[in-house]
Amino acid sequence: MAEAFRRYAPCTVEEALAQDRFDEMLVEYVEPHLGMVTPTFLYDYPAALGTLARLSPDDPTVAERFELYVAGLELANGFSELVDPVEQRVRFLAEQEIIRQQGRDPGPMPDPFLVELAAMPQAAGIALGVDRLVMLFAGADNIDQVVAFTPEGV
Repeated sequence: MAEAFRRYAPCTVEEALAQDRFDEMLVEYVEPHLGMVTPTFLYDYPAALGTLARLSPDDPTVAERFELYVAGLELANGFSELVDPVEQRVRFLAEQEIIRQQGRDPGPMPDPFLVELAAMPQAAGIALGVDRLVMLFAGADNIDQVVAFTPEGV
């Protein structure tokens, strides 16, 4: 992630996070360059952007999270699951505080999830956007061209 920002964005990852413009910078400046020649994995996401992901044992400032890009399009994303209920509670509390500062209701703490998390073995997962894969195969410019149900009003 840090290298991709260095190459393509007008600021560093840290600056984008501090300015609350990470997603904007990623979408506008970085993603359009990814996977243009060969499929590209973007990994080592900032820890703050991996609430459910395990932190890297080699660098706790990054989460074990990745995304796969082909032709500037995100096809899949995955991460190693955080299975420590104490650390997960701390992260949820931090997220709830951010939501409160935004004047929104964060909802209740997911206590049943946290209880079950203690029994979960080490795990990881990946979500593949089949609709996005179809977009690539069909040469579509917009996801609405390949999905059966588009958002109302579009």
